[in-house]
Amino acid sequence: KVKPLRPFVIEKQSDFPELARFAIRDMGITVAAGVCLDVVKLS
Repeated sequence: KVKPLRPFVIEKQSDFPELARFAIRDMGITVAAGVCLDVVKLS
């Protein structure tokens, strides 16, 4: 699971594939990349 520091836009792969891809960067280096399979909204 990933918990962002700030809100951002992302969609599930099944709903909108173009907005489901993401990359995680640290100090200018890409450390992870992936596809969102599910979204858990804050209550």
